[in-house]
Amino acid sequence: MTENLCVVFGDQLSQNITSLRNFRKKQDKILMMEVVNETTYVNHHKKKLVLIFSAMRHFSENLKKQGYSVIYSKINNSSNTFTEELIKQCKVTKPKKIIVTHPGEYRVLQEIKKWEKILKIPISVPDDDRFFCSIDEFEKWADSKKELKMETFYQMMRKKHHVLIDENGKPKGGKWNYDVKNRKRLPKNHPKIPNILEHKPDKITNQVITDVKKKFSKHFGKLEPFWFATTHEDAVKSLNEFVKNRLETFGPYEDAMAQNEKFLYHSVLSMYLNIGLLEPKQVIDKVLQKKNISIESIEGFVRQILGWREYIRGIYWHTMPKYSETNYFNAKNNLPKFYWTGKTEMNCMKNCLNQTIDDAYAHHIQRLMITGNFSLIAGIEPKQVCEWYLSVYADAFEWVELPNTHGMTLYADGGILGTKPYAASGNYINKMSDYCKDCKYDVKKKEGDNSCPFNYLYWNFFLTNEKKLEKNPRLWTVFSNIKKMSQERKKAIKNDSKKFLSQISN
Repeated sequence: MTENLCVVFGDQLSQNITSLRNFRKKQDKILMMEVVNETTYVNHHKKKLVLIFSAMRHFSENLKKQGYSVIYSKINNSSNTFTEELIKQCKVTKPKKIIVTHPGEYRVLQEIKKWEKILKIPISVPDDDRFFCSIDEFEKWADSKKELKMETFYQMMRKKHHVLIDENGKPKGGKWNYDVKNRKRLPKNHPKIPNILEHKPDKITNQVITDVKKKFSKHFGKLEPFWFATTHEDAVKSLNEFVKNRLETFGPYEDAMAQNEKFLYHSVLSMYLNIGLLEPKQVIDKVLQKKNISIESIEGFVRQILGWREYIRGIYWHTMPKYSETNYFNAKNNLPKFYWTGKTEMNCMKNCLNQTIDDAYAHHIQRLMITGNFSLIAGIEPKQVCEWYLSVYADAFEWVELPNTHGMTLYADGGILGTKPYAASGNYINKMSDYCKDCKYDVKKKEGDNSCPFNYLYWNFFLTNEKKLEKNPRLWTVFSNIKKMSQERKKAIKNDSKKFLSQISN
């Protein structure tokens, strides 16, 4: 008989996870499960499936080498759900208690809450303390605030964990936030950007690639070449490479986009953080050790993890499950087919979508200001957009995807997370990238044939949602310009938008 059966999910691949904290090798067992439902509830990118399964199998093998007793259920022999597989394994192991660290996703927590009644076995769900801020701590902070501003939360985290704080308790460099210095376009004749570290698949990963090819051939995205890290050791190598070669220039070009540069100076570490191969504190500590780096690069990177990532998780657990049901603009249009195929004549969209198909990755400005911006101003229904983002990116789990997409990108929550919709015309895209120079559409043209769809869709979005947004102080300039518009121009904008949206829906 087993004393404790410790369940470890595919996004909990750290030996520091609380479910393993007091593990006794002689009495306890670990259960890891690849189950059908987790692979099919959305159309996950093939590379995402390979990343998670391979990382799980490597983690399991590493635990076994250290003397842990691990029961591992592979996808070819597994049940449909975690619950079904757990019932099957409990009949064999007969545990006195089941321990599972608090899951990352609301739907999984609801499944766990049913286990005790079904199994008639005590279930322990300790907190996931890999984060800087616990769910309870965020709740207390949120309950004390009228507005849940990320900047206020971020400053609290900086002070509490003494990150980039000087001996007087002030922010290093004199400012809390250097976002205004993180918005440079990549100039012409820019020096070659160092390549990110690519990891060659080993025997375990190659077997997973075979399994995914066989079982999930109809899933989204290209399976090969596969280059992700699937072990803690390789993820650390990727972290070290970023800090050595790209951290210094990360800050200034954080928001830049370029046709022939998929990764620019981004770390591409989020997928490893989100499954446990790296831990947030480990990443921040490594970054802070780097000397003679500009404060805008250091702070810009720290803000993404200690500020935004923690804030997003807090918002998720604070607002679920009602959050996912909101639709502030009552957007109803269907997600265009080109989101799945990459076949569109809008060059910026084509670049970002095909990069997503190839690599299960696009950096945050591509997601927010290209694919996300388009879905906002085209009035696409939030649930369809959220399902797409959750499906196609290797780092996408609902706790991080939903607030980013539903709140930040689509403003579907009506302003819980963001202070204004992140809508932008073609001018922004032209300013921050080189996409427009090779596009069929003319970014300088506002209306009519061959004009950039982002231009008229932008104004159509604000005309359509004028009553809901006109009193927003951050949109004063937008509505000031609308008041000056002639009726003829408003009519042209609406006609162009209607025509284009009709074309892409067909």
